[in-house]
Amino acid sequence: MLVSYKWLQDFLDLSQTTAIELADKMSRTGIEVEEVNTLQDGLKKIVVGYVKEAKAHENSDHLSVCQVDVGEEEDYQIVCGAPNVATGQKVVVALPGARITGNIKIKKNKMRGEVSMGMICSLEEMGFPENVIPKAYADGIYVLPSDANVGEEAYAYLGMDDPIIELSVTPNRADALSMMGVAHEVGAIYRQQPKFDKKILKETSSMSIQDLLTVRVEDEKDAPNYRMRVVENLTIKESPLWLQTRLMNAGIRPHNNVVDVTNYVLLLFGQPLHAFDYDKIGSKEILVRRGLPEETLMTLDGVERKVGPENIMITNGQAPIALAGVMGGFDSEVTEETTSVAIEAASFDPALTRKTSAQFNLRSESSARFEKGINLATVQEALDYAAMLMAELGDGEVVAGEIVASETLPEQIIVDISLEKINRLLGTDLLTSEVNEIFDALGFAYSENDEYYAIEIPPRRWDIKIPEDIVEEVARIYGYDDLPSTLPKGEALPGGLTVNQQLIREIRDILEGSGLSEAISYALTTEEKAGQFVIQHGENVKLASPMSEDHSVMRQSLISGLLTDMSYNVARKNLNVALYEIGNIFIQKEKKEIPEQRKHLALAITGLWHEKAWSETNQSVDFYLLKGIVENLMTMLGAENVRYEATVEYSELHPGRTAKMILNEEVIGFVGQLHPSMAKAYDIHDTFVCEIDLDILFAQELKNFDFKEVSKYPSVSRDIALLVDKNITNQQLIDVIRAKGGAYLKDVHLFDVFEGEKLGKAKKSLAYSLTFQNPASTLVDEEVTQAMEKISSALENNFSAEIR
Repeated sequence: MLVSYKWLQDFLDLSQTTAIELADKMSRTGIEVEEVNTLQDGLKKIVVGYVKEAKAHENSDHLSVCQVDVGEEEDYQIVCGAPNVATGQKVVVALPGARITGNIKIKKNKMRGEVSMGMICSLEEMGFPENVIPKAYADGIYVLPSDANVGEEAYAYLGMDDPIIELSVTPNRADALSMMGVAHEVGAIYRQQPKFDKKILKETSSMSIQDLLTVRVEDEKDAPNYRMRVVENLTIKESPLWLQTRLMNAGIRPHNNVVDVTNYVLLLFGQPLHAFDYDKIGSKEILVRRGLPEETLMTLDGVERKVGPENIMITNGQAPIALAGVMGGFDSEVTEETTSVAIEAASFDPALTRKTSAQFNLRSESSARFEKGINLATVQEALDYAAMLMAELGDGEVVAGEIVASETLPEQIIVDISLEKINRLLGTDLLTSEVNEIFDALGFAYSENDEYYAIEIPPRRWDIKIPEDIVEEVARIYGYDDLPSTLPKGEALPGGLTVNQQLIREIRDILEGSGLSEAISYALTTEEKAGQFVIQHGENVKLASPMSEDHSVMRQSLISGLLTDMSYNVARKNLNVALYEIGNIFIQKEKKEIPEQRKHLALAITGLWHEKAWSETNQSVDFYLLKGIVENLMTMLGAENVRYEATVEYSELHPGRTAKMILNEEVIGFVGQLHPSMAKAYDIHDTFVCEIDLDILFAQELKNFDFKEVSKYPSVSRDIALLVDKNITNQQLIDVIRAKGGAYLKDVHLFDVFEGEKLGKAKKSLAYSLTFQNPASTLVDEEVTQAMEKISSALENNFSAEIR
């Protein structure tokens, strides 16, 4: 909300405070001020000029040579390229030595042989944003009114000397989206009651509105308030300069005296209005209803939009003429030919207005106010004011009467609170006289009996409903800086990490030492992604009112978030990516129960692990690289007995390159390659992922490291090569070898795998190196041989292995 400091002075006496001081006060009382800008800052030597003569430049088809009176003894000759410059105009002139926007200095120069003593300025050259400049002057200079004094500085005429205070209005303080609301807020700060001019509407037309129009609302839930007035015999023309400058300073482009009044009333009251060209409505009927399937409307921006039952429409009984609360229709737009207008003042369902605005990407000043709420007590007043001002500026007549199709009066809210509660929550010792003064400043009617208050909340403050809201109001106006400060009381306890927190820190250290980087993804995802890569299946946890479908469900896995991050990197030519994430997943096991949160760890790698260099060749990531990282992590955490079993349970993963991770007969996660179809969906190359349920892992008995003396006795190594069926896994063989290897078997290492036609299509050869060591004495050959025989026998019996 852009607030005019000078406009505020129409309602309050601010002669003793500057705009900067006011902004500081407002920020300290709860409405944040982004900045204060005065458009004339940085400009100089810009005055009002009078074009005595404008003739075409002899050596140009678009330049004009102008003789301009700037209030000095001699006229200035200025060469101007604007197409709308003409004799007899009052214009904005930048004299030689002037500074215009962008800190550009204007100098005396020659243009195609003609001397130019300055510049005739457009509004854009004065610093006005392009989107607020009236379309009539968008490509040319701005013409000032005829009563502008030649030679005077031009800033005041254009409102450029008015400090503009930009407010950052939160959704609960939508009352501050109007000048009246801001005036009440500033009045409370400075203990003043704002004064608003009460203008009496005069109905001057001999016609009655009932002869011209009927209005009906199909469902009052969609439009709780809907009323209309008609103004006829209008002349559509430019608005007076004071109105144009107020709109431009508020960030709104002036159009004509009718449309500008609707925007002016929106700024003043916070009440959005819309004016229809009465003769273009197409009937004498207005019907507010939902859109029909396949129905279309061409909006004011010239775009034809397909509407439906989720949109509230203003119609002429048959066809739509406006998108309620968002934008009017092109066919009923007020133009220079308009002579009569029907003015709409309403309130619409906030949720439907927000959805319609988002659906068509039509965010407007009106829709923002309908979404956050409006003051229902001033709907009629705003409509009457607009009708009166349109008639005044357009030389028209207000038709007698108004039509009220629906009306919802503001709820009367009374909040009870005690002085003791106010002081207890604020830590203050306020007296009733001090609290009474604050309520008076806020304009709240109240009754007080034995330090108990019954406070009547005015309709303009529909955000206040409970006693805690009253406490906040007292704190704001009393001054947050004046509230007492106290140090927290209690015993100081030593801080420390829980066992699980310490393990998570260790995981981060280990993985980052292995070359992975931490990522943080959204906990919200789509319903489809929420069901992918799930270790423990449960119902999706859905949000009651999600902001978008892409963030409507709580995740059950971390991997989809990592793949999104990976896809983002790969799309930007960062092809070698190694990420991990530690975060919560959410499972709904029983519909009535609170969703369960579980701590998970996920890893994802793609691309090259080592790029080609003088000392090494390219190394692409693969299943065994990721499995090695995971095995190292498990070893460092003390989970030494993790087994890996091939699985086809995960449709998102490659069926031949995926393994479950099992610890103490409980599945703690999986590691595998992304299925090619899934990789294609994310537009990434070969990718390997892993996910581990840390809650299950941490619940196991993890071994601490035991530091032992290096053995004095040598180890003995033996190799064994096996010919087995292809369906037998490495993990199965290692389990048997460890079970039969005896107490002195220290390590089993697979160092060769061979498959070929000579072995047979259903066979493979695996070679293992086994290390034996006795920490108490030197092993003799017979002990090792006995262990090897037991291993060989077990392998032959369990797997029909052929020892080679």
